[in-house]
Amino acid sequence: MKSVNRGLFVTLFLLMNLPALAAQKTIHLTFDDGPLNGTANILQVLAKEQVPVAMFIVGMHPDLNQHRAALVAKAKSMPLVTHANNHYRYFYASVEDLLADLARTDKSLGLKGPPIYARLPGRNVFRLPDMSSDDFSIGKPEGRRKEPGFEFVAASGYYLYGWDHEWVYDDRGKPVQKVGHLVSEIDHLFAYGKLAKPDKLILLMHDEMFQDNYNGTANPQALVDTLKKRGYAFGNISSFDG
Repeated sequence: MKSVNRGLFVTLFLLMNLPALAAQKTIHLTFDDGPLNGTANILQVLAKEQVPVAMFIVGMHPDLNQHRAALVAKAKSMPLVTHANNHYRYFYASVEDLLADLARTDKSLGLKGPPIYARLPGRNVFRLPDMSSDDFSIGKPEGRRKEPGFEFVAASGYYLYGWDHEWVYDDRGKPVQKVGHLVSEIDHLFAYGKLAKPDKLILLMHDEMFQDNYNGTANPQALVDTLKKRGYAFGNISSFDG
């Protein structure tokens, strides 16, 4: 069975600058697939605002140039989480190969565990000590493939995290929802209890959405500002199941 190239894997660096504030409703910000052109803008805003965030870093991206490697180096002292990129057919073809590639990536990037906080590619699933939730959006073509062994991966020391909502982007990488509309969607999710955990929401975003030509610093700044004004706290992934 073909194994997955280590370069497909993404490592999550948690920026745990501050603990979550003592508020009733908490947002867990997550960014996927960097370092890309938008990563520096994200880091700039987060350094200014001092909010905790989870950043998923593609394993092969830091090797492309020194600038991207430097962006990863800024987060090297932070707790790490593994993730992976596309090519789901090969990724899920063998649980043994999946775990072997996770282990190689963990070792090369200095990940320590257990546990290691993880998000698997294309699967909005949770496998945490106090909850288990499958991805109900898997279509029939994907369902005909060998079922990934989520329980086996979790038993191997990985805490698997999905997400509650996504800031969507188009084929160019441009954000679809305006910040005000996105926060309104978040308000409704809290109001109607459409969350994996009561009063906690994991927001999925992607680094490429925050390039300079897409208001790269203005958008994340507006998001943080608006959420603060709405009274939300910010939490890190490791506190999500606490």
